[in-house]
Amino acid sequence: MNVLEELKYSKSHEWVKMVDENTALVGLSDYAQDALGDLVFVNLPEAGDEVTAGEAFADVESVKAVSDVYSPVTGTVEEVNEALLDAPESINESPYDAWLVKIGSVTDTEELMSAAEYEAYVKTLE
Repeated sequence: MNVLEELKYSKSHEWVKMVDENTALVGLSDYAQDALGDLVFVNLPEAGDEVTAGEAFADVESVKAVSDVYSPVTGTVEEVNEALLDAPESINESPYDAWLVKIGSVTDTEELMSAAEYEAYVKTLE
């Protein structure tokens, strides 16, 4: 399992990269993409949508099942990664490059874990 030191993580296996103090990129962790299997479809929100920490904002479909993606922060979707709509498998190939959404006006970051905390958390699931 690959965990990047500079990112924050949620218990629902999303990663957060703060672009600046109010804006974050959000994607699925390496652990999540591995657990889901080969992704074949991504359903993303629209720019302008409000997202709330802990609530589903998107879903991904793998050859196994459809799974909700939960927002690790609260804010407003500024941009979605349109490339994933045509190439959802890029999440499997490079989960830390294949961001799902860019969220602005970010709040509710208190629950996010450091890379070390996330690694320790994942070990409790195995």
